[in-house]
Amino acid sequence: MKPVRLSDYEEGRPFNGDYDEALKQIQKCLGHIQVAHIVHKQRAVIAIEGWDAAGKGGIIQRLTAGWDPRGFEVWPIGAPNGIEKEQHFLQRFWAGLPTDGEISVFDRTWYGRVLVERVEGFASEAEWRRAYAEINAFERTQLAEGTTFIKLFVHVTQAVQDKRLRERLDHPWKRWKIGPDDFRNRARRADYLDAMHDMFDRADLPWIVIDGNDKKAARIAALTAIAEALEQGVDMTPPRPDEAVERLGKAIFG
Repeated sequence: MKPVRLSDYEEGRPFNGDYDEALKQIQKCLGHIQVAHIVHKQRAVIAIEGWDAAGKGGIIQRLTAGWDPRGFEVWPIGAPNGIEKEQHFLQRFWAGLPTDGEISVFDRTWYGRVLVERVEGFASEAEWRRAYAEINAFERTQLAEGTTFIKLFVHVTQAVQDKRLRERLDHPWKRWKIGPDDFRNRARRADYLDAMHDMFDRADLPWIVIDGNDKKAARIAALTAIAEALEQGVDMTPPRPDEAVERLGKAIFG
């Protein structure tokens, strides 16, 4: 498998085509895929990582826009609370894993142990080095249980990230999305790049990297990649009608 290098995902080419129509079609496809997961009782995890202001939230919003809320859950992951800090770092993620027929979407993930906790010193070197094997075992356990596992990383250049952070500062309804951590993390970009490349290199289950420098192109690319991966893990045969319901319908409607 070719090593992932984020510098290969910085072209930022604009979306070529009718964005609204492409979005409509991929969301329709994703709607069918969710139904297939529900009726065939298939589980899936979609783990999304990326830089601050890379567009993760916009991707998730459009990914789930047409889904039945009873069949999925989005888990926004922040810093662990006091109790969680006293537990094994993976423990809080087990509660978010899907049951039969469900899709769990993680907005940031257990990889925080080898990214922000490593770079900012919240985990010791022994802890974050040990975490690679623990994470691989965690993911392979879900895979062995029949859960479809998708990992997406959204990449943007420093210039694009800075532009979006400035826009958040200037927009009265987006200021809540920015805080001191965004600027502290920005200042250590080289350290984060080292940690990210280690994360890619040491992962057993592969990552899908999305060039996030053009938002529309990134959204279509991300949703398409997710749809293709989800389809591979579920029977896409449409469900047969319930015979009793069909008879009742014919009796009423003719």
